[in-house]
Amino acid sequence: MQRLPGLDLLRAIAIAWVMLFHSWMIGGIGGPLQPVADYGWMGVDLFFVLSGYLIGRQLLEPLSRGEPLRFGAFYLRRAFRILPVFFSVLAVYVLFPGWREVPGMQPAWQFVTFTLNLLIDYQHNQAFSHAWSLCVEEHFYLLFPLLAWWLARRPLRGLVIGCSVLVVAMGMLLRGYAVLHGKDWLECIYYPTWTRLDGLLAGVLLATIQAYRPRWWAGLQRRANALAIAGLLLVAAAIWLFRDKTGFTASVFGFPLLALAMALLVAAGAANASWLGRWRIPGAGWVAGISYSLYLSHKLAMHAVYETLPQWPMVHGIAAFAAYALAILAAGALLHYAVERPFLRLRARLMEGPRKHGVMQAA
Repeated sequence: MQRLPGLDLLRAIAIAWVMLFHSWMIGGIGGPLQPVADYGWMGVDLFFVLSGYLIGRQLLEPLSRGEPLRFGAFYLRRAFRILPVFFSVLAVYVLFPGWREVPGMQPAWQFVTFTLNLLIDYQHNQAFSHAWSLCVEEHFYLLFPLLAWWLARRPLRGLVIGCSVLVVAMGMLLRGYAVLHGKDWLECIYYPTWTRLDGLLAGVLLATIQAYRPRWWAGLQRRANALAIAGLLLVAAAIWLFRDKTGFTASVFGFPLLALAMALLVAAGAANASWLGRWRIPGAGWVAGISYSLYLSHKLAMHAVYETLPQWPMVHGIAAFAAYALAILAAGALLHYAVERPFLRLRARLMEGPRKHGVMQAA
């Protein structure tokens, strides 16, 4: 797909926000950015909406034209995009335990099978715990193509709306039950796939509108700036609601509200004519391009700097922040250019062959 500058900007904001949040592991960032960092976990929800929208477009646009869904090609693309980098970082965590941000880590088989978010003992095993969100996305990649294919066979508006309401209601009920019964908030509300589908669903619904209701989508794009303002206001409302993050109201209603807010921002970012689409921040596109590698590796880099800085007491304040930022960017860039990009090129070559073969057969 053609890259959209507005979505790249949102992706860059999301990864920066998440990394600021994880500064808690080094004692917090402090200063005026600390309140921003405290809510940086919301960057993952923005990632979920972006993934739902982009993957939804990949699958729903061909289906809306009556084309068959190429399951093998989709899963091959996802495998080459996700697995090489993920397994490379997992190997570092397994083979070099001294490099981990904390000693305890769940068994490697839970990472390999993408069941970490369902089985984690967070109190004792926090190393590489941020892979939980990748587990949620992998479950989405596995199941959504089947659901999209099934719904496309009978594209009824009521069926789509009913499935969407069911997903949101199920998440609210499960989270409410967990809070009322004193369940662990992280392990039973924040991490499990079935309680974190709001953002992915919101992104998919945007893609559904674009694919099956182009007039509606065109109307949304014309109002992109208004959508962006509404999205920012709803993000502010979600932040206010999540002041008591583990409370009943925030746990039940906060995640759907946050998903709606991020969906409005994504819809605005998809419009090149909007201020989000026109806003050019130097380096944002590059950060967005390596965001996956940054996400997986940033805790390793952060921990390495944290262990090294005591040897350089003169490095503090802005200088220390710069050291963390440079180390994180360097680790993410190394992972991207050494592992992620070569496998993406290999994927392109492998998938180009079948396309050429199909053209020759058709000719």
